[in-house]
Amino acid sequence: MKPIETGCIKTESIEQRAESRVKDTLLIPADGMFLKEIADMDESIDVITPIRFEKPLAPFPASEIEGIPADIEKIKKAFEKLSKKYDVIVVEGIGGLLVPINRNYFVLDLARDFRLPLIIVARTTLGAINHTLLTVSFAMKQGLNIAGIIFNYSQLPENNLAEKTSPEVVRQISPVPILGIFPYLQEIERATLEKAAVKSLDLERIKRYLA
Repeated sequence: MKPIETGCIKTESIEQRAESRVKDTLLIPADGMFLKEIADMDESIDVITPIRFEKPLAPFPASEIEGIPADIEKIKKAFEKLSKKYDVIVVEGIGGLLVPINRNYFVLDLARDFRLPLIIVARTTLGAINHTLLTVSFAMKQGLNIAGIIFNYSQLPENNLAEKTSPEVVRQISPVPILGIFPYLQEIERATLEKAAVKSLDLERIKRYLA
């Protein structure tokens, strides 16, 4: 599930209704569609990504500009529907814990309401140590259950000294475990992702949180 996605692609569809043809504006969530495909789901994208905005902003400013409220109840209903059908749900966040969904509700609140353990996906470039440890510290102080950290290479690590060293530094300092270091992939396909996951991630530890 990707509860909220911004920066969606705007498109139009024409539907025949009764005696007339009606033109609808649609927002296509690239990440949500990718999750739907990679998880081989037959659910409507309206359940996988129930809230969508065109502007590539945090949900709160995107909502303000587009005049469309970020309906938290709609998100919760979609989550409940998926929970009844699937034994395991992986929910992709929106930027970070303090990204505002509306004026008084943050990604942190959504994580707390869903009662799911967090996997913090961290970049490895310069600044990653500070950003990762701040997120871990804040999440722990807020009482969230942290499964661990997965580092995600945005480029080949041999091209950047920070990318080489950041994960190991965090491993030595962090109070929560490192679940793996996901490699930079030029081909984002199911077989490639599965192979990289088996090779790079602590899947046994992750599975314990999915039970």
